[in-house]
Amino acid sequence: MREAWITGIGLLTALGPDRETTWRRLLAGETGIRPLTLFDTSGYRTHLAAQVDDAAFRLPPLPCQPDRHTSRASRFALAAAAEALADAGLPVSAEARNWALVLGGGTAGLFEAESFVARRLRGGPRVRGLGELVEVPQDSPSDRVARCFGLTGPRITVTTACSSSTIAVGIAAELVCDGDVPVALTGGSDALCRLTYAGFNSLRAVDPDRAKPFDRRRKGLSLGEGAAMLVVEEAEHARRRGARPYARVLGYGVTNDAFHMTQPEPSGVAWERTVRAALADAGVAASDVAYINGHGTATEQNDQAECAAYLRVFGERLASVPVSSVKGALGHCLCAAGGIEAAVTALAIARATLPPTAGFAEADPACPVDAIPGTGRPGTPRVALSSSFAFGGNSGVLVLGSCA
Repeated sequence: MREAWITGIGLLTALGPDRETTWRRLLAGETGIRPLTLFDTSGYRTHLAAQVDDAAFRLPPLPCQPDRHTSRASRFALAAAAEALADAGLPVSAEARNWALVLGGGTAGLFEAESFVARRLRGGPRVRGLGELVEVPQDSPSDRVARCFGLTGPRITVTTACSSSTIAVGIAAELVCDGDVPVALTGGSDALCRLTYAGFNSLRAVDPDRAKPFDRRRKGLSLGEGAAMLVVEEAEHARRRGARPYARVLGYGVTNDAFHMTQPEPSGVAWERTVRAALADAGVAASDVAYINGHGTATEQNDQAECAAYLRVFGERLASVPVSSVKGALGHCLCAAGGIEAAVTALAIARATLPPTAGFAEADPACPVDAIPGTGRPGTPRVALSSSFAFGGNSGVLVLGSCA
């Protein structure tokens, strides 16, 4: 039976332009949520976001030269892809043409398109800057990555709101385990834009202060941006070239709440189905799970429904299963969130350290979880979950495990 190993990771977040900087600062309990400078936030409920530091972000050497119309989201994706492939020790070669590319797609080039529209509204010329509209389609980062690295195998863009790149990783692992491809590059990229910022503000789903997942004082999420890319590789293919894996993708579950566009089903029964579907696909029991990287948006309803789901699955044992959320440090990166959190979960397994929940200080009786306050904690989970419970009821849960 084929196994899908994660052999390379690339990360770009508000905490750092690469995997190691992000991981180090995340474990230290730092947060990348700070005043947003990408566009004007006057008049909004919040003025904060986990924005990528443009001064620190530089594209690494690439097989292609991105043109001036390459969107912010695509540049994030290219940088994370280059880091993941280098980390896996997989040079771009003739074999790469058979690899799969499965990404979560979100705002793509919407920020750039907004800039074009803003100029037109101010009376600017009709044709100037038309190139800023090129990357509006949600699969644009996938297109850029495929062309840059010469990936002509199966290419899929998943757009299921905040579970997009979680589901993308699951599909990539499935392609590998089914023998369709030996390697899949997967994850997601998303960039801040005015539309999503205004939308979440109008829903009053954002905290005027920084997000505090699972905390009694939570008032909403903080938006973020970034990218994660994971190399998912067939185990024997990885062994033959001496690759060292981070973790194994054991399985995944995908369900739909069929409840509400923005509100979760409050009893947790809908998200319970997603967790149980993932465990069944992975062939592991709930008692095997030793860590959960939670969705943890820091909205009152989401955190409570998520904890209710875990209580339904794990019962009293939940008190001994650490559940942390990285959204207090990295913000809610929307369609990239699941890929980033899958990468963090794989790092936690490989490096025997569990990431903390930045912003958590006061426990909530409605969320009875060990949220790992403060800084990272030693831990050796052989089986871990990475959960994404998205708008529209689009839920996905990954089950990752140790390769040892």
